[in-house]
Amino acid sequence: MKKRNPIALLPIGVFLVLYLGLGILFEYILKIEMGFYNIPIVIAFLVAILVACMQNRRVSFDDKLGIMAKGLSDKNIITMLLIFLTAGAFVGVVGRSSAESVAYFMLSLIPAKFAVAVLFLVACFVSTAMGTSVGTITLITPIAVAVSNASGFSMSLCIASVMGGAMFGDNLSFISDTTIAACNGQGCQMKDKFRENFWIAIPAAATTLLLILFLSFHTSLSGAIVKEYHLLQIIPYVLVLLGGIIGINVFVVLLIGIFSGSIIMLITGSVDFTELLSRMGSGASGMFETCMVAVLVSVLCALIREYGGFEALLSLIRKAFKGQKNGQLGMGLLVSAMNIATANNTVAIVMANPIAKEIATEYGITPRKSASILDTFSCIIQGILPYGAQMLVAITAAQELGVKLSAFDIIPRLFYPYLLLVSSLIFIYLVPAKKAK
Repeated sequence: MKKRNPIALLPIGVFLVLYLGLGILFEYILKIEMGFYNIPIVIAFLVAILVACMQNRRVSFDDKLGIMAKGLSDKNIITMLLIFLTAGAFVGVVGRSSAESVAYFMLSLIPAKFAVAVLFLVACFVSTAMGTSVGTITLITPIAVAVSNASGFSMSLCIASVMGGAMFGDNLSFISDTTIAACNGQGCQMKDKFRENFWIAIPAAATTLLLILFLSFHTSLSGAIVKEYHLLQIIPYVLVLLGGIIGINVFVVLLIGIFSGSIIMLITGSVDFTELLSRMGSGASGMFETCMVAVLVSVLCALIREYGGFEALLSLIRKAFKGQKNGQLGMGLLVSAMNIATANNTVAIVMANPIAKEIATEYGITPRKSASILDTFSCIIQGILPYGAQMLVAITAAQELGVKLSAFDIIPRLFYPYLLLVSSLIFIYLVPAKKAK
C-alpha cells in the first residue's frame, strides 16, 4: 500500500480550476457562445500532466515517463480507443436522415395527442442505437420545434422530452462513449452493465412517459406534423441495438451496423461511394479528442497513483462513507463532482475510473455495478447542467429555428434525469447488491 499523499492530487485541482475557471469566464462573463466548449480540454490536461511531472523530485523524468507508459499499457485503454473510433465511423455512415426517418415514421403512426411521448421514445431509441446524446439532440430538436409549432404543445416540454430520451440512450447504449469508458475502466462486459442499468433506467423512463402523457392529455391541440421518411434507413439502428442486447461482441455489432448502413445508404441513393467514405472518416475523426482525453487521463492518473494521491482520496472516502451501500453513493458523488467540473460525462468517467476501481475493490462492489453507477450518475448530472453540451446544443438548435429559450425554461421539465436519480438511490439502498468475489 502506497503512503497517503494529498498533494499528489494537485494536478487534478489545477485541471479543474483551469477548465472550470476559463469555462465560466468564457460562458458567463465574456458571453461567448458555447463558451465551455471553446476551452481546449487537451491543453488543460497537458498543463495538469506538466504539474504532475514537476512533483516528486526524487523520481527522475525518465522514470516518470516509464510510469506514464505503464498507465497506457492496460488493454482496456486500447480497447476503449478502438471502440470509440469504430462507433464514430458507424454514426458517420448512418447520418442525419436515418434518425429523422425513425421520428417521422413513429409520428405518422400515432395520434397527435401522443406526439411528445413519441418524441421521448424516438430520442430513447435513436440515442441507444447511435450512442450519442448530443447527436440525438441535434437531430431531433428541430423535429420537436416543428411538433410544438404544429400541435400547440409547450416548446420547453417538447425539447426537454428529447433531452431526457437522449440521456436514456447515452446511459444504456452499447456504443455510447460513456458506456465504453465505464465498462473498460471497471473491467466488465457491456451486456452485464446493460442488464444492471436496465432495471434502474426503465422505471425512470416509464414514469417519465406517464408524466408526459398526463401533461399531454391536458393540452389542447391544433394540428400535427407529417414528413417523408425511409423505413430502410432504420435497419442499421435496429441491428446494432439487437446485436448489443443479444451480447454479440461490440466490434462485430458495429461492423454489422457500418456494413448494413453503407449498403442501404448507397441503394437508396442518399450518398455516393466517395461521400460515404468521407462521412465514415469524419465520424471517426469526431472521436479524436475523446481518444486523446482518454490517453492523457490514463497518463495523469498513473502518476497520481504512483505518488499516493489515490490512497489519500480513498482514505477520505473510507471516513465519509461506511459500508458497501454508502460506498456506492460515494462513487456516484465522485463522478458527479467530476462531471460538474468538466461539463463532460465521458471525461468525468475516465477521470473517476481508476479511483472508482479502488473503491469497488475496497467495498466489494462488482465491476458491473461500479460501471453502472459511474455511467448513471454522470448522465444524471450531464442531463441537467445548464452549461452542458446537451443543453447548449438544444438551445442553439431551437434558436436557429427562431425559438428563444433559456436553460432554466427547460430544466424544470427534465423529468427523466430527476427520476433516474430517484431510481438509482432506490437500487443502491433498497435492493440487495451482490458482493464482488
